[in-house]
Amino acid sequence: MTATTPKRLTTSAMIASFADPGQRTASAPFGHALAALAESDDRIVGLTADLGKYTDMHVFAEAHPDRFFQMGMAEQLLLGAAAGMAEVGLVPFASTYSVFAARRAYDFLCLDIAEPNLNVNVVGGLPGLTTGYGPSHQATEDVAIFRGMPNLTIVDPCDAVDIEQAVPQLAAAEGPTYLRLLRGKVPTVLDEYDYSFRLGEAAVLRGGSDVVFVSSGLMTMRALQAAEELAKHRVDVAVVHAPTIKPFDAGTVLSEVDSDRLVVTLENHTVVGGLFETVASAVVSRGLGKRIVPIALPDAFLDAGALPTLHERYGLATGTIVAKVLDALG
Repeated sequence: MTATTPKRLTTSAMIASFADPGQRTASAPFGHALAALAESDDRIVGLTADLGKYTDMHVFAEAHPDRFFQMGMAEQLLLGAAAGMAEVGLVPFASTYSVFAARRAYDFLCLDIAEPNLNVNVVGGLPGLTTGYGPSHQATEDVAIFRGMPNLTIVDPCDAVDIEQAVPQLAAAEGPTYLRLLRGKVPTVLDEYDYSFRLGEAAVLRGGSDVVFVSSGLMTMRALQAAEELAKHRVDVAVVHAPTIKPFDAGTVLSEVDSDRLVVTLENHTVVGGLFETVASAVVSRGLGKRIVPIALPDAFLDAGALPTLHERYGLATGTIVAKVLDALG
């Protein structure tokens, strides 16, 4: 009998990918990273609220069925059960859509998990504009909702590299975390920039003398693409990737912001309460008096439709970023 290579599980195609055509991707990086971590740490458990296939938790469930818990369409129960597991020494990763974690189960996360500072890792799928399903599923304000919660660490990963490296660090971190999950076929970008994810730290991916981009999440990929396009216009752009929104690495970011260059923030989140306001607050607190140009989603309920169309309409596409920067430079 010959040995066969185990089948690598993929994810549902029901939810569109924001990856560009022909771009390198990794399938279900969160699910595979969590399953791999569980091989060496028997405290790891996975839970979901009827969304295993849609948050890549199905990969973990296949690998560790005895440590997987399907809680049904009950997000409050999901987080309450995860809190109880953490109380007895387990390290739960609880997945649902970001809209349900932020809007529907906030109080359970706040009082059952954050107040006692338990090691529960909430994994939120469809953050920002990563689905065309409309306001019921577009978590455009999740960071704004969660930033005010004490003890909660917030991570907005760019790509598969960030996700794969973040999972073990989130498990090891004290207290609760919230990961804005990129699921399905996730672009692989940061391995080209001598980059490693470090929880709580920002990283300068490239230097530039004219403009500084400060970005998080999938917008770091767009920032890098826009920097390449702007070089054709003889505009030299630095890119600072800030995957941890809270606690925020103000030291690294402000060391780049404190210059004569135009500062632009880029985020897959409403302009209210996210990265732009985080950076602006740090700038004002330091007394730098800098102008900051935000590239973010509007303070509005967004349309439903195809992701490329929506990214163009709401300013997240590379071309619209380039145009806005050129306009700001005058």
